[in-house]
Amino acid sequence: MSKFTSLHEFIMDRQAEFPFASGELSRLLNDIALASKIVSRDVRRAGLVDHILGAQGETNIQGEDQQKLDVVADEQFIKMFQFGGEVCGIASEENDDFMAFENEEAKNGKYVVLFDPLDGSSNIDVNVSIGTIFSIYRRISPDGTKATLADMLQKGTRQVAAGYVLYGSSTMLVYSTGHGVNGFTLDPSIGEFCLSHPAMKMPETSRLYSMNEGNIDICHQGIQDYIKYCQGEEKETGRPYSGRYIGSLVADFHRSLIKGGIYIYPAVPSAPKGKLRLLYECNPLAMIAEQAGGIATTGYERIMEVEPTELHQRVPYIVGSKKMVQQVLDLIQKADLK
Repeated sequence: MSKFTSLHEFIMDRQAEFPFASGELSRLLNDIALASKIVSRDVRRAGLVDHILGAQGETNIQGEDQQKLDVVADEQFIKMFQFGGEVCGIASEENDDFMAFENEEAKNGKYVVLFDPLDGSSNIDVNVSIGTIFSIYRRISPDGTKATLADMLQKGTRQVAAGYVLYGSSTMLVYSTGHGVNGFTLDPSIGEFCLSHPAMKMPETSRLYSMNEGNIDICHQGIQDYIKYCQGEEKETGRPYSGRYIGSLVADFHRSLIKGGIYIYPAVPSAPKGKLRLLYECNPLAMIAEQAGGIATTGYERIMEVEPTELHQRVPYIVGSKKMVQQVLDLIQKADLK
């Protein structure tokens, strides 16, 4: 039996890639792993424990119904970040404003974390895969002071690390520090994340596309043309592509990362700026996509070049295999020229 590599060992081995970090980033990644193990445990028990299953009875800043597990996961990650000593402040999809930690240890933290504690949480009650998405930046405010809004509103190109945790048939943590993408699967028998998907690369093309097709007739003409192409309406030879839409961004993205494919959430009349959140969802997954050889775009601009102006900023999102995304961009440009 070959020796497995634990996430902790892998992070320690790669610490030399960040000589300026003095171990803080490594400890922060381990804190995220620990929090995700706790959330994974709660997700597995959700159908058995009444106080963590179902709706909370409140809506978040996004206008979405909060699930009880949304709140449980949010609180767990915040607690880990606040007392870990590496993070001076956070912003979460579940909270109206960013949170600047008051304790002295946190004020000296070098990083801020922006995260979606439980993406796809509306699927919890029907036992569909959900996940956590996170994005890490070096603070730009002075050490020893409270975090500021400017710390949170940084372009995706300034991310020092990003990743997600998928709570599916197994729990898997995927992350990048700008040196490729690696995936780790949680072995419940020993309670450790083990390297299972080293040096992940997204296939350049695929026959899988992912979009809420209820939006087809009201989105940009170029996207309509691409979906028609996928459905085989404009193909002279070959079988049509296969539509795969889970409705949980992490799960849909993870499938594209493994098997290739494209995920599209366009701007529509009811959401003219798009629906997905730039800071908590789009930027971190864009970093993963690009590090794996894919593309992430609004249709007109590289996602990680979008200038953030507000915490809960929304953008149209097209992410996935390089050749597939490029084909959509070509069709958008062609439609605009008509």
